[in-house]
Amino acid sequence: MAASYTLPLPCICVVVVVLLVSPSRALAGTGDPTKGFKAVSLNESNFVLQKPYDLPSAARYRFHGGVRQLWVLSSDKPHTPQSNTKPRTEFRMTGYDYSSGVWQFEGHGFVPSGTTGVSIMQIFGGGETATTLMLHVYDGALRYYSQQVVEDNIYDRWFRLNVIHDVDASSLAVFIDGVEKLRVPGRGGDSHYFKFGVYTQHNSSSCMESRWKHVRILRKD
Repeated sequence: MAASYTLPLPCICVVVVVLLVSPSRALAGTGDPTKGFKAVSLNESNFVLQKPYDLPSAARYRFHGGVRQLWVLSSDKPHTPQSNTKPRTEFRMTGYDYSSGVWQFEGHGFVPSGTTGVSIMQIFGGGETATTLMLHVYDGALRYYSQQVVEDNIYDRWFRLNVIHDVDASSLAVFIDGVEKLRVPGRGGDSHYFKFGVYTQHNSSSCMESRWKHVRILRKD
């Protein structure tokens, strides 16, 4: 039987009951991209919040019932007074920066309808670019940067996201609900780390939001 919980929606200022699919149904017909990987140990100190510098964390982030809810306004300030970047409310994962080997990000994500023009997950660190991977949401589609579609109809549902980065092979793979949806080459860089949340891109909505649970970092020995 589906369980439910109440979670506030800052971007549209209403409260909605979200139905969660039972684990047995959620895993039906899916693979396991984490096979052969080992999860690293994470605690709250590994989750470093980057949010508009002039606002308290509670103004753009809530942690309730195991769900991390992050939102940002297109009119917000950047995360530091010195930054010229667009507004963001993101977690920068610390303690596990890497420069070699095979690493994986796993998280269950949720993007409310209306959120668009935003990055919800990235691998920081590239050669000629700042990032090796960014996953953007535009009009309900999850995209590789602003380019090819990774997954359509991403709004208003929980999805399991797995991103595997093989540094030595310069290869990236993205899985949605256990199914490989994208495989692209890496973009170089000497050091990398994972980020997730909301980071404003072009043609954004006035408010952007994503929610996350069961976030893990894994590596292959």
